[in-house]
Order: sequence, then structure tokens, then C-alpha cells
Amino acid sequence: MNVGLRIDVDTVRGTRLGVPNLLQLLAGHGISASFFFSVGPDNMGRHLWRLARFSFLRKMLRSKAPSLYGWDILLKGTLWPGPVIGEKLGRIMRSASDGGHEAGLHAWDHHAWQTHIDKMNTGDIRLTLENGFQMLARILDHPPACSAVPGWKCNDFTLREKAWFPFAYNSDCRGESLFFPVVDGTVLSQPQIPVTLPTYDEVIGRNRITDSRYNEYLFTLLKPEALNVLTVHAEVEGVARFAMFERFLTMAGSRGVSFVPLGTFLEGPTRIGQAAIVKRTIPGREGWVSCQSGVEAQEGAGAGS
Repeated sequence: MNVGLRIDVDTVRGTRLGVPNLLQLLAGHGISASFFFSVGPDNMGRHLWRLARFSFLRKMLRSKAPSLYGWDILLKGTLWPGPVIGEKLGRIMRSASDGGHEAGLHAWDHHAWQTHIDKMNTGDIRLTLENGFQMLARILDHPPACSAVPGWKCNDFTLREKAWFPFAYNSDCRGESLFFPVVDGTVLSQPQIPVTLPTYDEVIGRNRITDSRYNEYLFTLLKPEALNVLTVHAEVEGVARFAMFERFLTMAGSRGVSFVPLGTFLEGPTRIGQAAIVKRTIPGREGWVSCQSGVEAQEGAGAGS
């Protein structure tokens, strides 16, 4: 059984510490994955203002965010503009591509996208995509192969603007199967590879899921005859929960589970449907996320940096 392994890299800390850790770990297991990089300013600390919303505060407490992410992430960009990640750590991003992994665009400014996408017009969206695309292309010395929006927050404006870029695919939503997105009756040409499995921060501390039970819980969600796509974060599985993720990969190998870059699912004869992308709420995540239409967000599946 193949599981698509998507690695989101949101911050300076995740790039500097998490990516090298994960590259070494994956090499030891002979695994290739898809890395999605945030390349612009690291302003993730500005999410602290969301603590005024009880749902976000509850999630931060449940996931023990200070120990999970580190205070350098939680305070980054709060009092002054955050550092531009690609300028400081582009060599590490390049090492993922040079190591045989897919390298895609996650964001220019992860915080700005996740917080303000509802207020961004087409010009704003195109500018932030262009800034991220051009910087990552310079870092990699070739155009990024794919993209995945922050926080699974995508709208029809975003889908139209992405069509101007040479992405082989996008991974912008939660869902169950490969599909071409439909916008106002028009089928767009870039396929979507949705994430099908929940992330660590969505399930930990809920329904009696602890670190000691988390790996086994994930295995119960895999579907042998269906699309399986897992998102891990360089800041979490690459640093704070590195040992847990290492055990997960070892357990997977003993159970016949293989990990592949997301683009692998488009190789050979492939059935790809059509669907719109719609806003939904999902268990364990604050606010809305984009979901493949016709797929109900359920506990632990199709739910969803």
C-alpha cells in the first residue's frame, strides 16, 4: 500500500532544524517525499493574536503548542518583521530537491495567507504566488513542480491564478480522490491531490489519543484500495516529535506500507474525476478549510498547516 508523504515547512525553525532531520531519516529508510516550502517572511508568531478566539486557544492548549513548536516560532514576527526564510536557508531547501524529493511551493508569507485569504483579491493572490514561485525557482534552479496552499485555505480565485503557473499538480484541500477542480462550470487543467488523513495537531489530545497511541491510530485510518495522503510538518515530526515519527516509519515498513511523493499518484493510467472545492469545518481544526465537494469531513478521515 502506497501512502503519499507530504511535508509542510512553515517556518525558519522547521527549515533549519526539521528539514535536515527529515532528509537524513528518509534517506535511511529509502523514502522519497514531497516537500512544500514557505520561502518569504516568517511571521508565524502573529497567530498569537488569535488566542482571543476560544477555539484557537483550546487547540493551542490541547496540542501543548509551546513545547510542540517552540517559543521562537510562537513569537516570530510579533514585534518586528520576520526573517525571509528563503534568503537565510535556501541551501537547505535546495538539498531536498537535490536529494531526489519533490519540492513545491507552500507560501510566500504563511501567516498572511492563512489569515487574510478571504480578503485578498486576484491581484493580491497572483502577487504572493509570483513572489513565492520566483524565489523558490531561484533557490532550486528550476521551477517548483507543485504547490499546496497554507492551512488548506483555497478559493476559486486561487485556483484560477494557479493556472498561470507550470504546476504539475496542486494539493490545496482535504478529500478522498484525485480530481480536476471545477470553477463556475469550467474544468481546470491542474489536478488536485487532496490530503486524506488528519494531522498530528488535529487529533492529539482528542478522543483519548496520546503520543503513545498516535502511530497506531494513523494505521487504522489507512485504506488499502483508496488514496492515502499524509501531511507531516517539519516543525513537529521533524523536531518535537521526531522520535515518534521515526518509529512510525519503522512500523510502516514492517507492515508493507510504502511512502511516495504525491506526484507518483499521477503516473501511469490514472482515473481522475471532477469536483468543486468548498469550505467546511473539520474536527480538531479552528476555522474553515477547503474540501473536495461531495466528500463529508468525518472524524479522522478527510479532515485536516
